[in-house]
Amino acid sequence: MCGRFTFDIPPELLVGIFGLAEAPVTTPRFNIAPTQIVPVIRQYADGQNHLDHLRWGLIPSWAQDVSIGSKMINARSETVTEKPAFKRAVRYRRCVVPSSGFYEWLTEGKVKTPWYIRLKDGSPMVFAGLWETWKSPEGDVESFTILTTAANGLVEPLHGRMPVMLSGDGLLTWLDRNTTNPAGLVHLFKPYPVDLMEMWPVSSMVNNVRNDSAELVVSLRGDPTLEIGRDMASRRGKHYGID
Repeated sequence: MCGRFTFDIPPELLVGIFGLAEAPVTTPRFNIAPTQIVPVIRQYADGQNHLDHLRWGLIPSWAQDVSIGSKMINARSETVTEKPAFKRAVRYRRCVVPSSGFYEWLTEGKVKTPWYIRLKDGSPMVFAGLWETWKSPEGDVESFTILTTAANGLVEPLHGRMPVMLSGDGLLTWLDRNTTNPAGLVHLFKPYPVDLMEMWPVSSMVNNVRNDSAELVVSLRGDPTLEIGRDMASRRGKHYGID
């Protein structure tokens, strides 16, 4: 599953990857947790991609209250076309969730150690997501979920699931509003290549959602401090063909 992730992506890189009309205003985040408001990318009816801020944890339109959202932070890609909460969203309400990386925990006896997982070249990860609108007396609530698939060989020792990650034509296909047949999306639900990813153990400070700083993603192995600065924009874009 994916229950915690980070977002530290320069606005100009978001523009380059997703073809946004203008650079969005964003804030670096290093400990995003369920029910929080998160940047996601959606394609509007005019065919233009937009960055919006949605609540993490999908609330179906038929839900009685928002509490169900905390149980729907992830959706299994293998059954997403069958579940009532997701089967229409996978046709008509798809989104992607840009991320710098995500956390999983290694359990050894009674000890759980958090690990940080990212792409080797530092480029953004792009998670496949679904979104929904829930109407309340106070106004509409837009929320999303992250699709998961079987873990690859890197992540599997930590957890049996990992986010569905998109790139290239797969990213374009997922965002394309003209694609409404789920059968044309199934090929995207495969584990991401192991050789493009890396991970390392990090501080247990990430266990507390109130902690949110670049210190959370620094390796405990004694490696040089991970460079998180905005000056990494050019290097991060190489994975998506952006210089």
